[in-house]
This record gives sequence, C-alpha cells and structure tokens, in this order.
Amino acid sequence: MRTLLIVALGSAVGGVGRYWVSGMVAQRIGETFPWGTLAVNAIGSALIGVLAGFGDSERIGLSAEARQFLMIGMMGGFTTFSSFSLQTLRLMQDADWGRAFGNIVGNLALCLIAVAVGYRLARIAG
Repeated sequence: MRTLLIVALGSAVGGVGRYWVSGMVAQRIGETFPWGTLAVNAIGSALIGVLAGFGDSERIGLSAEARQFLMIGMMGGFTTFSSFSLQTLRLMQDADWGRAFGNIVGNLALCLIAVAVGYRLARIAG
C-alpha cells in the first residue's frame, strides 16, 4: 500500500507539471502543432535519463522509494504517450501528413536523444 501511495503522489505532481508546462508552451508558441506534448515528452525523457544515471551511480544512487516517486510516479504523470498518440491520429485524420510525420519523428528522436544526454550528464556528475 505504501508503494501505491508513493507512486500516486508522484503521478499527481507530474500531472500538474505536465498541465502547466504544456499549457505554457501552447500559450507562447501556439497550437498549430502539439508543441506542448513534444516539450513535456522531451523534458520528461531528459529528466528520467538524469534520474536513471544518478540511480545507477554508486556514489549517489536512489532509494527504491525515490525511484517509485520520481521515475514511475512523477515522470509517468509528466510525460504523455497517450496524448502524443491522439494528437498524431488527429493530424492524420485531418490529412496533415507532414505534421503527423513530424510529430512522430520529433517525439521519437528528441526523446531518445534527451534520455541519452540526461543519463550521460548524470553519470558524469555522479
């Protein structure tokens, strides 16, 4: 039960963060492309890379509870594959193939790069 509460609390924090960041990005850049979702997915990927790097570090490490709260709960609540999928489907339904393809490639490439960079930076720091 304790683990479920830790994950739930992390998810709540991550979800609020996603709402705030995604809304801020959409307000500043616009909503002609799902920039907010791309931003939260890239930021979340970088952060989970950093957390994994620190978690793998013998010097720093992360407790089981910290991993549950930060990686499973918070990053799970912050990033949003389901929104990415729905937004891509909507672009495809609108026959906006260029933006749909850009959303797919952008999320995959940027998020993989972000997680690798975050992990590497944490390993260097830790």
